[in-house]
Amino acid sequence: MYCLTARHSLGARTARLLLTTALASSFAIGITTGPGMAQSRTAKPAAGEKTEDAPKKQQESEDGTINLDTVLIHGKGGKPPAYAGGQVATGSGIGLLGNKDVMDTPFSTVSYTSDHVKNREAQDIGAAIGATDPSVYVPSKRTIFETFYIRGFSSSADDVLFNGLAGMAPNMRGSTEFADRIEVLKGPSTFLYGMPPAGSVGGIVSLVPKRAEDAPLTRLTTSYSSDSLWGVHADIGRRFGENKEWGIRVNGVLRDGHTAVDDEKHGMKIGAVGLDWRGERARFSVDYYKQKEDMDGVNYFGLALSPAVTQIPSARNGKHSLAAPWAFNSTETDVVVLRGEVDLTDSITAYAAVGRRSGGYDALITSQTLMNNAGDISVSATRQKTDGTQYSGEAGLRGNFALGGVTHEWNLSASGFKSRIEFETNARRNFWNTNYHHLDFGPAPDLPLLPNGAIEQHLSSYAFSDTMKAFDDRLQVTVGARYQNVKREQFYLPSGQLASSYESSRLTPGIGVVYKATDSISLYANYIEGLSPGSTAPLNAANSGDILKPYKTTQYEVGAKWDMGSVTTSLALFQIGKPSAYIDPATQIYDVYGEQRNRGVELSVYGEIRSGLRLLGGIAYTDAKVTKSDKAETQGRHATGVPSVMAKLGLEYDVGTIEGLTLLGNISYTGKRYANNTNTLTVPDFTTLDLGARYTTRIGDNPLTLRAMVQNVTNESYWAGGDLSGGYGAPRTFLFSATMDF
Repeated sequence: MYCLTARHSLGARTARLLLTTALASSFAIGITTGPGMAQSRTAKPAAGEKTEDAPKKQQESEDGTINLDTVLIHGKGGKPPAYAGGQVATGSGIGLLGNKDVMDTPFSTVSYTSDHVKNREAQDIGAAIGATDPSVYVPSKRTIFETFYIRGFSSSADDVLFNGLAGMAPNMRGSTEFADRIEVLKGPSTFLYGMPPAGSVGGIVSLVPKRAEDAPLTRLTTSYSSDSLWGVHADIGRRFGENKEWGIRVNGVLRDGHTAVDDEKHGMKIGAVGLDWRGERARFSVDYYKQKEDMDGVNYFGLALSPAVTQIPSARNGKHSLAAPWAFNSTETDVVVLRGEVDLTDSITAYAAVGRRSGGYDALITSQTLMNNAGDISVSATRQKTDGTQYSGEAGLRGNFALGGVTHEWNLSASGFKSRIEFETNARRNFWNTNYHHLDFGPAPDLPLLPNGAIEQHLSSYAFSDTMKAFDDRLQVTVGARYQNVKREQFYLPSGQLASSYESSRLTPGIGVVYKATDSISLYANYIEGLSPGSTAPLNAANSGDILKPYKTTQYEVGAKWDMGSVTTSLALFQIGKPSAYIDPATQIYDVYGEQRNRGVELSVYGEIRSGLRLLGGIAYTDAKVTKSDKAETQGRHATGVPSVMAKLGLEYDVGTIEGLTLLGNISYTGKRYANNTNTLTVPDFTTLDLGARYTTRIGDNPLTLRAMVQNVTNESYWAGGDLSGGYGAPRTFLFSATMDF
């Protein structure tokens, strides 16, 4: 996107105690249940529920062990099966390294299944990945531009992948209805995926498109969200041919109505088709989708703070809006992606993918600045329209060979990304004054669109990786590097005159080590780098006009993963250093001198504690500090907007006395954040509680699943963002849906 850019009654202590107790209990249960926990790493469908992520063929022996057919997951077109409990998968795609089991992955990853997304009733990416992951912080539940923090660094919809390609995900906000998996890799990812177009370094999110399963699927879901947001989703899949080589998966979504926020409306239209062909030695797919989203009265900028503000105002209930009722945003995305791979030999596979995305957005939005402690607010308005086209692709060879008792899995890859976005804009600064306690945005300003400029971006890279396995695969060492080139040009419109240009390149290595201490315990470590576009020295610098090389962000991480068969827990310790540039006061030279350093520890757990009781959650501590700054008052201070502590826990319980009934709950604690660079303003911590239930039954031969959820049960009032830019937290919201298979 190119855009101008009261605490919970449970209390923080109680929330931490509840989460710690629950996590500790899961370990205790895992230990005391003994061999029974090691039944299977794959999911068993809930009673009476048909799931897409359950294994295609499974038989349960007399001792309760589930025996599965062989599942191909690396480079042969298959997907990692769901883990016990069905909420996450046993592995995920790791870019250059392909699909890998989580116990063989030298990084911190999680792959959410489509069943988890449906049961959470998550209609956007943030709702799917932010509910239970303590490393992910979603500053606003519904905004025109989806943003989330991973390990304390911002990431956005601009850097979400679709079918492995950068820039092919929905513009501005991601949708979940046509995604089979939502994968998250935590930490910088340039070596694995190439530099993200917007330069995100905290992690990468990838949407994996749905494919037709062997069993025919005709599924219809109707949904409701308070106050009057109604929707319908059709999902149809079929396979054809003697060996079911051909597959087609069609998804259609219509959603429209008022949300739980005053004067806020939301509309969504999605049409998606996935075609695939799988042969003995080749696999091909074509994905096409078109998405149109309309949002009225939606907040984007929240509240900015002037230096005169010395006290953070109490958050109002989330049903109140921080946006003008006349504000709007309309977004369109049109995407086609082709992907194929051919097994040249039994040990070498060639692959390639190419995609094209077109579309943009049309918006009139407000930004507000809190001027003083009395609540006076100055309102500005921005009118902007963009239209652009992106091309993305990759091609490569991967294979394996054995030499001297060591197995090598290697990959050679080239990738490219090209984008041109033209934008028209107009703005009126400080056109209206109001007060925080009596918001009135006045009439919509007349802001005719004016041609402004165009931005072109070209990314190209070449990468190599080698994963060496020894001692019966107990020791796995991955080494490699990516050569990344970045080119960016900005033009004036309508003249087309070049305003500025930038081109640079950098080599980024990656190293990962996995040591399987036992069949169920993996120890891992990694060093990996991320890249963000370098900036241009300003006019007042001695080296005015100089273009800096892409900023290099580094991560060091060590961790352990313990798979108890149906419960897996992981512990990760990391350090990420992200540089920044400023003018040296002594030399007046603009260069990279600053740094934000995030150090943290993450504890995560997921799986099925016992039959019918599933959990997903964790706790994370992040120490985010400005270690190098040009200002003494910010040196050593905590970075703004990053919670030091986050703890989340989701539970599902199948009620044995009522067949088909499942109860679920989710508690989430977010610690305090600093709202300014000098750490004199603090945003209070908050805790939210979600409760729900689903019921599976049949009407004749048709499976029916009813779902109900209440988000923010206590109707807590809180600031959602890292500072006040995220606006108010979502109010109490009721969600209902009914899904029937025909």
